[in-house]
Amino acid sequence: MIDLHCHVLPGIDDGAADRLASIEMLHAYAADDVDRVVATPHLRADFPQVVPAEIAGRCAAMQAAAAAEGLDVEIVSGGEVSLTWALDASDDVLEAVSIGGLGRDLLIETPSNPLGPGVDQALFAIALRGYRVTLAHPELSRAFQRTPESLSALVRRGILLQVTSSSLQRAPRRSGSATLAQALVRDGLCAAIASDAHSAGPWRPPELTRGLVAAARIADPARAEWLVTDAPAAIIAGEPLPNPPSGAPTTRGRAWLRRRVGV
Repeated sequence: MIDLHCHVLPGIDDGAADRLASIEMLHAYAADDVDRVVATPHLRADFPQVVPAEIAGRCAAMQAAAAAEGLDVEIVSGGEVSLTWALDASDDVLEAVSIGGLGRDLLIETPSNPLGPGVDQALFAIALRGYRVTLAHPELSRAFQRTPESLSALVRRGILLQVTSSSLQRAPRRSGSATLAQALVRDGLCAAIASDAHSAGPWRPPELTRGLVAAARIADPARAEWLVTDAPAAIIAGEPLPNPPSGAPTTRGRAWLRRRVGV
């Protein structure tokens, strides 16, 4: 599996506190059958220790540390980019925080404040600079919870949506984020499930499999598999998303999902 969104780089944002914590996260990923993660530290004013030009080097250092631990987990550079920060960033800086440093895909953090009429225009302004935008955890926004149709409109215009594994695991009757997350998966609007992990646990752990299990119960298992494999792989590569499956999983997928999901 592939995790498109996590805070595994040590000591620069609200994720892993130090290298030991990062290694613990990578061990948790390996145990969860995740072999590729995108390190997405926060790019916004309240995290000044996140320096765009340093992210790729920090990922390389953690990759070496992982190899020394015998961990077969690939670390891809990226960032969880504040929308306002992105609008002010230069082209070179945006490329440095793009997924894989390819200058093709950006993970944009859904604003936590109420969404004004300028949010759509701001997202499309980033897209006009040559980026495919993936919107991180839109289900957490109360504004989107009240107006889910606005997310459908964004998807129709090319914005990708990343739902968080923990949101899929909550009971919808008690959680607006769970209700919206599950609807996005059920209605085929979600392009990826990610963990948004900040530690090895218990706070915001890298539990991608639990999101997969939840998605497999909401949609069909083949679609759930696509959300944690083929779709995020295409985003990392800067390639068009492959068509989601409409039938049973592949032979490989059936065995894998039977082991993980029990189907």
